[in-house]
Amino acid sequence: MTQAPPGRYLTREALTPGDITRAHTLRTQCFQTGTVDRDAFDAAARHFLIEDRDSGTLVCCFRLTLFQGAELAQSYAAQFYDLSRLGRTQGAMLELGRFCIHPEWQDPDIQRLAWGQLAREVDGSGAALLFGCSSFTGTDPTRYRDAFALLKQQHLAPAEWRPRVRAAEVHLYARHRHSPDPRRARQQIPPLLRSYLAMGGWVSDHAVIDRQMGTLHVFTGLEIAGIPPNRARLLRALA
Repeated sequence: MTQAPPGRYLTREALTPGDITRAHTLRTQCFQTGTVDRDAFDAAARHFLIEDRDSGTLVCCFRLTLFQGAELAQSYAAQFYDLSRLGRTQGAMLELGRFCIHPEWQDPDIQRLAWGQLAREVDGSGAALLFGCSSFTGTDPTRYRDAFALLKQQHLAPAEWRPRVRAAEVHLYARHRHSPDPRRARQQIPPLLRSYLAMGGWVSDHAVIDRQMGTLHVFTGLEIAGIPPNRARLLRALA
């Protein structure tokens, strides 16, 4: 585990084939798929890197793709979720994908810097919504019973935008009755999803069981206009 003081990191866009290869390598390490983690959606995306300034180690990467309305059908998430309701909305939307932090670098500044870069890109694109798939490790939904119950209780997407089921294998957690232990639920929710939710984000009413990636994931949306003003100012300061 490596701890680092603020200011130690460099955040930048990947501009060369070598940059993209490094992102693929980190993604492969984080997702442990057994093969190099790259897909057809990489070509249309912009890729971002966070590096340790001293060693040059890549400690975080993610990709962003801009969509308008019905173009959502071409997104990575649309493979797994029916987004036809959301596709009827107006305005630009940014898909955040393949967000990875090096497993040996557990410094909260890394995720804060990533969100700062996301704030910059949201402002630059004029996006009204940031969305993506938030992943839970493993494919056994019973491990996350409290987390899913809390998501159902407090964080479901607005009905008029809520994704419908498209994937072959899903966990319909919104149909289950369970009173969550809030502390245990928060521990079970991945850090990236916790950040989304802290800013007013919402999720689908079901989780997709993705056996290829070895994960469970929920569709996650964050309406930019709904981010609390104090949080928005902090993010823009990081940018």
